[in-house]
Amino acid sequence: MKITVFDCAILELPRINNRSGNITAIQNKEEIPFDVKRIFYLYDIPGGESRGAHAHKKCHQFLVAASGSFEVQLDDGKVKKTVMLNQPFRGLHIPPGIWASEVNFSSGAICLVLASNKYDENDYLRDYQKFLDFKE
Repeated sequence: MKITVFDCAILELPRINNRSGNITAIQNKEEIPFDVKRIFYLYDIPGGESRGAHAHKKCHQFLVAASGSFEVQLDDGKVKKTVMLNQPFRGLHIPPGIWASEVNFSSGAICLVLASNKYDENDYLRDYQKFLDFKE
């Protein structure tokens, strides 16, 4: 089965509302569909800049707008879709084989990324034509 942009999903995370501040907890497969092996976050992104613009061969990612907002442009080689992330209790699951770019960051935005694999440069498809070849 070929992965498409329709396999990407916004997932709502459990939250505890409190008058002194809210809490969202991610407890692995209870909330997201893979075991987390790596966590990183993007911040201090200048206005007009974009991040990502690559795909993974094997790695799943789960993106959360921990603060502020940004859009994720998804591309499966045939269909393109844009998703807005702007709530810290909702995240976007991106399975392998999807070209993704994060764009239009608001001032002070923080993009939290949970990944199914440790960093491996060989898992990245950074050239769009090589991505399209991979999808064939």
